[in-house]
Amino acid sequence: MKTAQDIIIRPVITEKSMDGLQEGKYTFKVAKDATKPEIKKAVEKLFGVEVAKVTTMNVKGKMKRVGRYEGMTATWKKAIITLTPDSKAIEFFEGMY
Repeated sequence: MKTAQDIIIRPVITEKSMDGLQEGKYTFKVAKDATKPEIKKAVEKLFGVEVAKVTTMNVKGKMKRVGRYEGMTATWKKAIITLTPDSKAIEFFEGMY
């Protein structure tokens, strides 16, 4: 049984994700094997908000070089959470935009 902390790994703080805050969209890095219903329950439990929609995507790793050595960064899963209009905002993101 996975806990909510196992599913939601960390928030994604980028310019594009900060632009979505006004629309009630929050971006998180989530576990690769997490499903949309699991992500929805985890966000609602952790932050006490109402989730309207969950959009997920797999982000491919990029090719990186350090000197003569080549490798790949890790692939990961991103979830964009859309809150209901009457839901409160997530406090963690307050004052960031």
